[in-house]
Amino acid sequence: MIRLFKVKEKQREASENANGMVPVNKQSAGELRLHKDIGDLNLPKTCSISFPNGKDDLMNFEVTVRPDEGYYKGGKFAFSFQVSPVYPHEAPKVKCKTTVYHPNIDLEGNVCLNILREDWKPVLNINTIIYGLFHLFTQPNYEDPLNSEAAAVLRDDPKMFESNVRMAMSGGYIEDTYFPRCL
Repeated sequence: MIRLFKVKEKQREASENANGMVPVNKQSAGELRLHKDIGDLNLPKTCSISFPNGKDDLMNFEVTVRPDEGYYKGGKFAFSFQVSPVYPHEAPKVKCKTTVYHPNIDLEGNVCLNILREDWKPVLNINTIIYGLFHLFTQPNYEDPLNSEAAAVLRDDPKMFESNVRMAMSGGYIEDTYFPRCL
């Protein structure tokens, strides 16, 4: 098991140094489970995780997905994760930080992934979500869209959809929406 963080140990040492006493440091069940999930991560080579608020804030992190196949091959897409203290009984809140032309991700970054909504179960974990996000880029689904325009193009004209994805990823406009470069 990979030990990414020694948060509790460092907090205890800092507190002991400050007042000479051993602190009482409680973590929520969600934090404990998340710590285990992060330690057990088995990410695809095309995905990475980072902690922009520092290693003391496990409940907020980012995942970057770089698809190596499909319409989005070569792109770089960042997602923010906000994990509730009641995790795993509630799914993390996941938002796409990269503006992307995708049938299952809207322009505000909301993600349509069933395991983040109605199909969430406490036995699922962060690794499962990351694989689900990766799968959205290798197999976009026009049948359950958040961006209905992109879904209609994928359903009706896959070649045009591919062209739109390339244009958006290169930094360009699709209709009235500008997509920053993400290649």
